[in-house]
Amino acid sequence: MTYASTKQSDYQLVVFDWDGTIMDSIGRILECLRDMCHDLDLEVPSEQACRDIIGLSLPAAVNQLFPRISATSQEALQLRYRHHFLRRADEPLKLFDGIEHLITELQQRGIELAVATGKSRAGLDRMLEQTGLGQYFSHTRTADDAQSKPHPDMLQQLLSVTGAAANKSMMVGDSQLDLKMANSAGMSAVGVAYGAHGEQKLQECNPKAVIYQPLDLLHWL
Repeated sequence: MTYASTKQSDYQLVVFDWDGTIMDSIGRILECLRDMCHDLDLEVPSEQACRDIIGLSLPAAVNQLFPRISATSQEALQLRYRHHFLRRADEPLKLFDGIEHLITELQQRGIELAVATGKSRAGLDRMLEQTGLGQYFSHTRTADDAQSKPHPDMLQQLLSVTGAAANKSMMVGDSQLDLKMANSAGMSAVGVAYGAHGEQKLQECNPKAVIYQPLDLLHWL
C-alpha cells in the first residue's frame, strides 16, 4: 500500500468502479474480447491494449481497439462481445476478498456509497442482484446513464444527486480511466493495483493512495 499524502477521515461519499475493483472479472472480459475478435477474423490486440479499455463504454472500447474499421464492423464487434459475455452469464464471478466487509464497514461509518462503471445498466443491475450488494449503494451510474470514462459526467451526476462536496468525495478504481475521471471531477482518487492496471500506471494519475487489497482502504481511511 503506497500513499501520496496524509490520511483523510472525513469523506462523505465513496464511489467504486465495478469490474476489477469490486468484482474479479478482468479475466472474463479479456476472454470475451478474444472471442469477439476471433468471430470476425481480427487479430486480437495485446493484453495491455485490452486492459487499457476496461472501464470504457463498449462502443468507446471497440473504437479504441479498432479505430480503422468501419462503423458497421464496430457494431458487429459490440454484438459479438455482448453475445460472449451473456453466454457466460451463468458462470459465477467472484467478489474480491474483503470487498463485502469493506463496503459494510464504510456504510456503518456513515459514508454514502455509489458505483460508477463502464458496464451497461442491465449488466450492472444483474450483478447487483446476483451479489446482493445493491442494498449498499445509494446511487449508481453506468455507460448508459452518462458519458464514458474518463469524462467526469458520471461523478458529476453522483455529486449532484447525493449533494456531496467534491473535496469530500473519493473514487476507488483499478484503471487510469477511473483516476483521470476523479481528477477531472475534483475528487480524491484511490487506485487498486489488483485489477486492470498495476501501481506504476496508477501512480501516473497522482492518486491519494494505491492499495493492493480492498481492506487496505479501511486502514487508510
